[in-house]
Amino acid sequence: MSTMFVVRYTTRPEAADDNQAAVEKVFAELNEERPDGLRYATFRLADGVSFVHVAVMEGEHNPLTKVAAFAEFQAGITDRLAAPVERSEATLVGSYRVVSA
Repeated sequence: MSTMFVVRYTTRPEAADDNQAAVEKVFAELNEERPDGLRYATFRLADGVSFVHVAVMEGEHNPLTKVAAFAEFQAGITDRLAAPVERSEATLVGSYRVVSA
């Protein structure tokens, strides 16, 4: 059984690039470690300061908890935020070739 989460937040303008750099480190580690049971994407929105993360996890545990770069990203997030994080479980309604970088 998979669980999908959508997380959205807005950073302070001066922290947006640092936030993106921290996210990129998470993906670099994920691409190295290739943990099972996780599909994950992050988007920086057109306003330049808003970010959306979509995570699909298989099973009961969250593979991101074992990613050192993700722990570092989370440790500094409150300093980068302009507003509280919005986090919600989601149900997939449809998908067509979602993303290919």
